[in-house]
Amino acid sequence: MNGAMSWPFLRLYILVILYFSVNAILNVIIPLQGASLGANSTTIGVIMGAYMFTTMFFRPWAGKMIQKHGPIKILRIILIINGLALILYTFTGLGVYLIARMMQGVSTAFFSMALQIGIIDALPEKDRSQGISYYSLFSYIPGIVGPVLALAMWQAGGMNYFTVVLIGIAVCTGIFGYTAKMEKNKEQPHPADASAQNVNMWQSFAQLVLNPLLFRSSLLMLSASVVFGAVTTFIPLYAGQIQGGHAGVYLMLQAGTVVLARIVLRKRIPSDGRWHSPFMMGTMLLLAIASQCVSFSVTGGMIFFYAGAVLMGIAQAILYPTLTTYLSFVLPKLNRNVLMGLFIATADLGISLGGVIMGPIADISSYSFMYMICAILGAVMIFFAYERRTRLL
Repeated sequence: MNGAMSWPFLRLYILVILYFSVNAILNVIIPLQGASLGANSTTIGVIMGAYMFTTMFFRPWAGKMIQKHGPIKILRIILIINGLALILYTFTGLGVYLIARMMQGVSTAFFSMALQIGIIDALPEKDRSQGISYYSLFSYIPGIVGPVLALAMWQAGGMNYFTVVLIGIAVCTGIFGYTAKMEKNKEQPHPADASAQNVNMWQSFAQLVLNPLLFRSSLLMLSASVVFGAVTTFIPLYAGQIQGGHAGVYLMLQAGTVVLARIVLRKRIPSDGRWHSPFMMGTMLLLAIASQCVSFSVTGGMIFFYAGAVLMGIAQAILYPTLTTYLSFVLPKLNRNVLMGLFIATADLGISLGGVIMGPIADISSYSFMYMICAILGAVMIFFAYERRTRLL
């Protein structure tokens, strides 16, 4: 494999588009369907948050199993579970949705870890940041069209269309996933090496706190993901309070910005194992401003609403691939896959908390106040992103 855009990698990116297309639709349908069934923001937040909470829980074990068995074997098994989860979504009911979200969470934990570890292991170091950026970029492409398609189906009252689309995506994902291939870069150690198999899982968990590089990256990712989760969960309900606001346009604009920013900025994402304080502080500042724009839009109108979408998209485009690439350099190779799983799990936890914690805040106060809390959280994280001197590791 030569380069992050060679044909074998393009096949993986297309698989990513198919897999995450469902999420782009469900992120709109479930809150609207939940509200129509009489659920409050807290209940909707729990159902939406169950997906990423389950994903978070299984990430570290996914990393360990993929390290042991290789990404392709795990990928083929997990696609079956994902198909069963998507079929459950065709049955109406909050309890059914909760079970389906948890099953999909398990699938996503293994799916995303398998692809990301496969990409990291297959690419040389100079192309690693681009590979991770492209993976993340293609996972956001469905968000450009998915929300608009979901709202069109909802407004047409066509849950039958929803069922057909969901099953169709599940079948296509399964077929395409079973034909995917990943080759290993000769520079990387084989996953079946004896030393790699003796990694202690619980000692790896302790590194989440004991390793300062992993701790700082995880804290930033957790905090930012709380904001991203609050946007994903409640924008479909909050947009109706904004004059000229439209949830589909907001989510499409944010996802489109992520995709465009990833393409434009892909070569500017650091891939040298250094911590770039100004770069990270600026990213967290963008996140805080974006959240405040969304909060103020209930008074300021749709200009602030959509400006928040663009700024949020830029921050989202930068943060994840930057931190993931940085950790791929600085984490010890012996248990890197497990520790990367823990880091990505903090992103999952944050998105889950964005629904579970921010839902009650919105019930007690308002969506506008809740997004202001998100802005304050982003501002606080600017200080955690600061490092007195740049360190080469």
